[in-house]
Amino acid sequence: MNQIESTMDLAAFVQPIDWGDGGRSRIISLRAIEVAFSAVERFPASIRILLEAMVRRFDGEHTTSEHLNNLLAWHTGMRDEIPAWFSRVLLQDASGIPLLSDLAAMRAAALRDGVAAESVQPRIPVDLVIDHSVVVDFSGTPSSREQNLAREFQNNDERYQFVKWAEQAFNGLRVVPPGHGIVHQVNLEYLSTGLVQRDGFAFPDTLVGTDSHTTMANGLGILGWGVGGLEAELAVLGLPLYIPTPEVIAVALSGSPQTGTNATDVALYLTGVLREYGVVGKLLEFVGAGARALSVPDRATIANMAPEYGATTGYFATDEKTLAYFRDTGRSKQLVDRLRTYCLEQRLFGIPDAVDLNYSATLEVDLSRVGRRVSGPRRPHQTLSLPEVRGSLPANVGSAQPRPAHIGSLSEGAVVLAAITSCTNTANPAAMLTAGLVAKAAVERGMTVPGYVKTVLAPGSLAVTKYLQRADVLSSLEALGFHVAAYGCAVCVGNSGSLQEGVEADIAADNLTVAAVLSGNRNFEGRIHPHINANYLASPALVIAYALAGTVLVDLENEPVATDRDGNLVFLRDLWPDEAAVQSLLGHACIQSDYGAIANMSGAASQIWNGIKPSGGAGYQWQEDSTYFVEPPFFDNMRKAIGTTSITGARVLAVLGDSITTDHISPVGRIAVDSDAGQYLQQQGVRPEDFNTYGARRCNHHLMVRGTFASPRLANALVRPVVGPFTRSARDGRIRTLFEVARENTEDAVPSVIVAGKSYGAGSARDWAARGTALLGVSAVLARSFERIHRSNLVLMGVLPIEIPDSADFGEMEWCGAESIDIHFDCDELACRQPVRVVVTRAGTEVVQLTATLRVDTPAELRYLRGGGVFSYVYVNSCNGQAA
Repeated sequence: MNQIESTMDLAAFVQPIDWGDGGRSRIISLRAIEVAFSAVERFPASIRILLEAMVRRFDGEHTTSEHLNNLLAWHTGMRDEIPAWFSRVLLQDASGIPLLSDLAAMRAAALRDGVAAESVQPRIPVDLVIDHSVVVDFSGTPSSREQNLAREFQNNDERYQFVKWAEQAFNGLRVVPPGHGIVHQVNLEYLSTGLVQRDGFAFPDTLVGTDSHTTMANGLGILGWGVGGLEAELAVLGLPLYIPTPEVIAVALSGSPQTGTNATDVALYLTGVLREYGVVGKLLEFVGAGARALSVPDRATIANMAPEYGATTGYFATDEKTLAYFRDTGRSKQLVDRLRTYCLEQRLFGIPDAVDLNYSATLEVDLSRVGRRVSGPRRPHQTLSLPEVRGSLPANVGSAQPRPAHIGSLSEGAVVLAAITSCTNTANPAAMLTAGLVAKAAVERGMTVPGYVKTVLAPGSLAVTKYLQRADVLSSLEALGFHVAAYGCAVCVGNSGSLQEGVEADIAADNLTVAAVLSGNRNFEGRIHPHINANYLASPALVIAYALAGTVLVDLENEPVATDRDGNLVFLRDLWPDEAAVQSLLGHACIQSDYGAIANMSGAASQIWNGIKPSGGAGYQWQEDSTYFVEPPFFDNMRKAIGTTSITGARVLAVLGDSITTDHISPVGRIAVDSDAGQYLQQQGVRPEDFNTYGARRCNHHLMVRGTFASPRLANALVRPVVGPFTRSARDGRIRTLFEVARENTEDAVPSVIVAGKSYGAGSARDWAARGTALLGVSAVLARSFERIHRSNLVLMGVLPIEIPDSADFGEMEWCGAESIDIHFDCDELACRQPVRVVVTRAGTEVVQLTATLRVDTPAELRYLRGGGVFSYVYVNSCNGQAA
């Protein structure tokens, strides 16, 4: 096989392209590469896109001949490291503002080292969409949105002033203000271009984002995925992300979903199927006739759920439907025409069949098996048919007896929160219009929603309201209590606010298991609301149906939803529109001008935003009395190697089970008054009503470290049956908070270790789950398996992820908290996936010894560990070696 040896070998791949509109550019010609390397012709689209970027960014340092030859050998099963380059970075505020705070801290460090602050700059375009801050404190009334917006600006004044400073300080930073939409829907409808023309080249629009659902752009033919804020900083500062050469799985779709289903049902069905198949860490490409038949919003709904089925991507190639979507959402004719020309020239146009290209494997899925579905009560991949929902409610340990909730009383299985929320489904006009028509049919029959149900409508963009109004269904949604409460993530990220008056007290008094039904993408226990432990993901239309029923203890497929004004039983089939009615509305309700609202940035939210006056200067002025922005410690004592010595005498901080999510590790929602974080805020003079959320206070490491493992649902075997952020002290055996015990261990100069089961770190791309773990003094996490993003984040923070085998001795061990753990490995010959020896002793006696694997997966991760961690690495690269 041919080999690339130098830059000269690449010159022939740079070729001109004539756009046919009087313009010309240069491209890295994949056709030319195919001539030299014939295997490339049958590479999957995602590998071809990665290859184009590697050739274009070849510099002999970050991208080398070895890297290119690794990828060119992809069809042989080569799995060595490659650099992934991206054209832009997408941020939401919960993780994006901390990233900007890191850049501000890096500038402060540069100034201390005598380096110009401006040396720390984004090297590629960065978009920040502020969508995670709004809380649904008000709902169900015409003024809900204005009230929530006003409170959002009030609660986040200091944060938004910081963003205003960052906007003037950093090159290439574009901000979409609060009140305009949800990051991935805004990306789909406005920010994405499909084609980038920069530095004399034309190349594919690619991205990484600080939210795992960045994959929604895959539905638009755009390759990208979610990363933690730490990896995103590398990309922002112009560095590649190193990944093992990926496997690419073809998901061959055939058939059509059953009557009465929509994209949500397909997405949930695929989430269950793909989780069972096993696609963690793999790139997926949807192919076949079934994929070609899907609309772009339907593809985006499926692609959005990639983190839930475990894949890195869920990619649909660009085709005529993609181009039509770009046109219909207001992109210029020139851009769309050039995108077509580029994709055709590069053999990137059209969704193939599985046999057309070489894939690592193929999974066939028949969509005709898909009927109406929901997921729950605690995981997105727990997919259920409607008749199965009733039996899925977690067992209640209280004394309350089940009774039909829709007659007006609060009881087991009552739906206390019904929310049409999240970009996953509100970006899908067909799904939203179906919900509107269900609401209209219900209102025409005089049906109402029980008073204990909190109803929320939080669309992902301003365009949604416009087409719902034009379709004459918004008023029906409002009649059932679904007034627009926000244009933001809201309930989907747990910013649900309080439930209806008296409901939380009733739940606590009777120990009730109640439910939330939402059109979101995550339903982990305790995420949506601390009083709700059964959460179901459903299409917007089914959210309406369950709100009307007022309970999940009903089979909506076969039993009545509720009664109408005359006492007649009403079934779901009586409310559900036929497909022709939905398509008719789509034809006239959705128009191009609706999507210009984001670009115009007009209205009340923009006016408030524009009224915030930014502070100037290249350096951020840290305020000593701030409880929001505290200069982080991550740039202190840099360039000291971490994670490269064996661990001895470590104490066990917690022993956790399977599927510990980043919500368990670093909660995003409300801060409890009696928590360590709450006590800290009160000591700083902050009143409980001004606490805000963990997500809003991520730029204060003093608070966030106290919030690590602060979930009220945490189940630590060391303190069983106690549930919450507690563990057992190795000093005296008493139960205290994890923060208190971690601090004891640090004071005693003893490292801490976390022990867990499978799928550790599932869920959101939440880098504070790793930052907080590191700041607690945790040196290693021993788990049966790790989710991709969190494993990487742990490494970047210098915490060693150790994958332990299915050992009966280890799995059945009765931990008491007095154990000592040693982790031995060859420090001088540190290598990827190196074997390590784990020894557990108790009172000086060996209890368990086993061989595990150090899950440092790429040479780049080894470099970060040896170089003192990712913060030291990015600082030195940003300052170009100027720092002392």
